[in-house]
Amino acid sequence: MKKIGIADTTFARVDMAKFAIETIKKNSDAKITRYTVPGFKDLPVACKKLVEEEKCDIVIALGMAGKMPIDKQCAHEAALGLQAVQLMTNKHILEVFVHMDEAKKENEIYEIAKNRAEKHALNALALLKGNTELTKYAGMGRRQGKEDEGPVRV
Repeated sequence: MKKIGIADTTFARVDMAKFAIETIKKNSDAKITRYTVPGFKDLPVACKKLVEEEKCDIVIALGMAGKMPIDKQCAHEAALGLQAVQLMTNKHILEVFVHMDEAKKENEIYEIAKNRAEKHALNALALLKGNTELTKYAGMGRRQGKEDEGPVRV
């Protein structure tokens, strides 16, 4: 049985893990292990522990950045840490970050966070099936958090 790790933060203003977990449960029998940390920069070690100690096959890292420049810097630093953990563990970690300035209204942020978490949960399930499972969508302009852009047509 495959095992999916979910790492999230208390700093986030939406419980994105709830949406990811619901989506995974609806679409698979994968075991789920959740690890909640205070903020973005705590996600890399949580993800590494999920892979190494909890033996997760893939991890979804969920977080929200505020509107201030320091928030964007922290998100960037966390993203670099997540990339390093992927290379150290040879496991995918899907970075699912939402930035508070992606929308003007909080209800829009909620919808972006929900959509992004659900779509990345499906991406995680696809990646667990194999390295060609997403190939049919290559170049299709798929987006997580908003409507798909679609492919460029000439």
